[in-house]
Amino acid sequence: MTTNVGTIDRIARGILGLVLLYLAFLSGVPAFEAGLLKWIAALVGLVMLGTAAMRSCPLYTMLGMSTCPRK
Repeated sequence: MTTNVGTIDRIARGILGLVLLYLAFLSGVPAFEAGLLKWIAALVGLVMLGTAAMRSCPLYTMLGMSTCPRK
């Protein structure tokens, strides 16, 4: 896989992923307590953490984008 997620993008994805997982499982917010929204937030959170960890985003690859600095 080609690295296409830069440092700032990676940090933002990691924070967003953690926030979404927190909302889905630990926050106690009524909207996230039951139903579809909880599982959508959890899935998106896991995808964000995964792309941050791997430094590669499949959507960026399909669109030909990259947030990595040019070498």
